[in-house]
Amino acid sequence: MTEQNKIRDLVITGLMGAIAVVLGLTHWGFIPWFGGVALTIMHVPAVIAAVIVGPISGMAVGLIFGVFSMIQAAVAPTGPADVWFTNPLLSVLPRLFIGPAAWLVWRSLKRWESLALLAAGAVGSFTNTGLVLGMIGLLGYLPWAPLGGIVVMNGFPEALVSALITAAVGAAYWHIPIGKKRGADLSEKKN
Repeated sequence: MTEQNKIRDLVITGLMGAIAVVLGLTHWGFIPWFGGVALTIMHVPAVIAAVIVGPISGMAVGLIFGVFSMIQAAVAPTGPADVWFTNPLLSVLPRLFIGPAAWLVWRSLKRWESLALLAAGAVGSFTNTGLVLGMIGLLGYLPWAPLGGIVVMNGFPEALVSALITAAVGAAYWHIPIGKKRGADLSEKKN
């Protein structure tokens, strides 16, 4: 790997981490949904970092997302369940796996670029949802029964939104045609 590629990877990782923080600070990372709950897209920067740079980058951005989530829950809670997220086993640990899971799917399906981007976005989202809700159940914060309903009401729509955003960003970055549209090719220097 060249020095230029290392710098590019570091910049992308830092940018995705910063986007995760901005999404949390501004609450743009939460899309209002039914019943007063919100769909989160806070995990999407970790997915994008993993797909563009690699699993370690995705893990680093997931760590930033998790630590920010823990601090936000302690300093500026927005609801009664936020106190749970002061526990790093719930706020940080599950978020470390978002990027690596998305990267594995991306690498496995890379031959079909559009499908790989969509699948990586969805799997990264389900990783976040499944591990966070699983930890909520394991820690005894909620009984297991209602957690399945949360997956259906929030998990599937979040996965769809994550898949679409990941596909759009990945297509723009690598100039992958999606339908009749082509993105800007930012992955290599043009003369």
